[in-house]
Amino acid sequence: MPAASILSSITDALTSLIGDHGLYAVFLLMVVDAILPVASELIMVYAGAVAAGAFAGQNVVLFGHQIDSGFWAFVAMSMAGVLGNTAGSNLGWAIGVYGGRPFLESKGRWLHVGPEKLERADHWFERFGDATVFLGRVTPIVRSFVSIPAGVVRMDLVRFTVLTFLGCVPWCFGLAAVGYGLGRSYESFSHAWRYVDYAVGAVIVAGLVYLYFRYRRSSRLARRAADPAG
Repeated sequence: MPAASILSSITDALTSLIGDHGLYAVFLLMVVDAILPVASELIMVYAGAVAAGAFAGQNVVLFGHQIDSGFWAFVAMSMAGVLGNTAGSNLGWAIGVYGGRPFLESKGRWLHVGPEKLERADHWFERFGDATVFLGRVTPIVRSFVSIPAGVVRMDLVRFTVLTFLGCVPWCFGLAAVGYGLGRSYESFSHAWRYVDYAVGAVIVAGLVYLYFRYRRSSRLARRAADPAG
């Protein structure tokens, strides 16, 4: 299946989850996004559009109580994203603390935090200190790779949680505001988003090709190093 089709399917799955489960889906998806990138931009923009009442039958409901479309629905969706991202970040922090550097150096690639990203995060913490957490939360893609290294360097949990929360507020509220502003025009926006899917798909394919040839080259070099006579 082409990469663009896969991305389109993921987009449909995410929006369907939010449409069916509202606040709860936004919260859980943003928990995951704090550790693994799952398109928080799309999640929060769509959540904002739901809050604006853009889709018939998709309401903002909290503990059985429906929040009328409008300002408070927007606040509820945005806060679901903030709290979910903060909770997921704390989970990532715990993985860093209890797994430690040896675990991440050997298994971190499964969490998209390999040795290179870990070393880069170390440099960020050395340069910016605790501000790394806040800055990371408002930086696309990078925001999903801050929590675990913060745990590895054993950053104080209270400071980490506060800075994470503060960084998530402008990110989630800002993206939800975009969706809220689009309102019933979201379908047109979503159609245009498909072209982004194709562009991202092309980048992914190019990246896989690059990694394949890099792997082949490193394998040849390793064999030559192991067998100098060959």
